[in-house]
Amino acid sequence: MPVPLSPLALSTLVTTLRTAGCVFAEDEADLIASTATDPAALTAMVERRVSGLPLEHVLGWAEFSGLRIAVDPGVFVPRRRTEFLIRQAVELAPRPAVVVDLCCGTGALGAALAAALDGVELHASDVEAAAVRCARRNIGELGRVYEGDLFAPLPDSLRGRVDVLLANVPYVPTGDVALLPAEARVHEPRVALDGGGDGLDVMRRVAAEAPRWLAPGGSLLVETSERQAARAEETVGGSGLIPRVVSSDELYATVVIGTMPAAP
Repeated sequence: MPVPLSPLALSTLVTTLRTAGCVFAEDEADLIASTATDPAALTAMVERRVSGLPLEHVLGWAEFSGLRIAVDPGVFVPRRRTEFLIRQAVELAPRPAVVVDLCCGTGALGAALAAALDGVELHASDVEAAAVRCARRNIGELGRVYEGDLFAPLPDSLRGRVDVLLANVPYVPTGDVALLPAEARVHEPRVALDGGGDGLDVMRRVAAEAPRWLAPGGSLLVETSERQAARAEETVGGSGLIPRVVSSDELYATVVIGTMPAAP
């Protein structure tokens, strides 16, 4: 049960969080108080948050596309802006659909798309063992999660069958990683953040191999930044896919979509 707090105790908690630099201290206080199971747990959670641990790691979950996604320590936290990518995937996916979630992290993208569609055959992969364990908790019976680098651990039977390829690849340029907030830089795996010199190294690898896995008319969806969008679109188009860029001012999100030409 949530820990009941008096108005004074709640106000003190808000002040503690705000002093520690939490911009949305009131919201965070409510979430921590509603998640803690007893006063000792509440105190421990506040201490972890004040020390700089991401809120989602403190809570043990994140809200994403209407789902409560488990987030384990050391695993990349799903961003709300990535919900825009899921909206695009829902519009593109046939029914039923074969879905692959690369660089899956918590498995949030695959789980969200499976929840939004009926009859999804879901496969997900990540190179980080901690992420794979977390994704298996979130995806459960909805699909299978593999440990390995990008497409390498996927079964060969998926080649040419994938309708929706979700690839939330790292896209922060190496030189900019040091500029990220400490919550990400210190507590999330670098492999989930660092996209190489211009931020597009992993995306290039995905785009180059995607045509071997996509079904005719299937689509690759990759999140990127606005300033990288033109180069990302060019890269996706260079792999033989039909590229386009969509964006959301509301979520400050940019997604490159590459569609496999339909069979003649």
